[in-house]
Amino acid sequence: MIFVYNPYKLRKQVKQNNDNCYLKGGFLSGALAKKIIFVDDQLLKCFLLFPMANKQKYAETPLMKQYYNIKAKHPDAILLFRVGDFYETFGADAIKTSEILGITLTRRANGAASSVELAGFPYHALDIYLPRLVRAGQRVAICEQLEDPKLAKKIVKRGITELVTPGVSLDDNVLTHKENNFLAAVHIDKKAAGVAFLDISTGEFLAAEGSFEYIDQLLSNVQHKEVLYEKRKKELFTENF
Repeated sequence: MIFVYNPYKLRKQVKQNNDNCYLKGGFLSGALAKKIIFVDDQLLKCFLLFPMANKQKYAETPLMKQYYNIKAKHPDAILLFRVGDFYETFGADAIKTSEILGITLTRRANGAASSVELAGFPYHALDIYLPRLVRAGQRVAICEQLEDPKLAKKIVKRGITELVTPGVSLDDNVLTHKENNFLAAVHIDKKAAGVAFLDISTGEFLAAEGSFEYIDQLLSNVQHKEVLYEKRKKELFTENF
């Protein structure tokens, strides 16, 4: 969220953007004004964009510290965090989860003035909601309570028990039985490439190598749910496939 400040009307306006900025008490907080984003002749005038030095950080209670430590190991996955009889999601995961599943998004005070987005569902509804997240193309990390809460001396020990992705699943509720669930992996060389397709639910495995055009054709023809490639070759992958 970006806060923009009109020095003539002495008020704040909010504009949605991917950047994170803030204005505190009518004064710049965190950094110098970056640039003028537009000039409105009718209102007179200039709105300044104030970039925030650091993104908002939620207050860290013991539970949230545990959550952040586990989330840091799977930053690209939605983390279903078991809390009692519910799987909870927080922050950006909660926003995304509520949109995909159509469940309520709330905000909860988190031990200080700050609050965190929250969306969750009962643990017994996992078989209903997990397939919907995965079919929406999401990687999902399931974090369970690893000890009886009644016996825990401090915070309940938790850990990832399963990582489900569109191309890697053995869950009957996630799989579509009328089609393969291929995971693709692409190796890119200077003038050629190789590709492999694996369906871990059936054991089917296919592999081939050839020109970029040939591999691109195979990727189009063989319906796959997920594709793996070297991170450092992301630009080369997107250019050719």
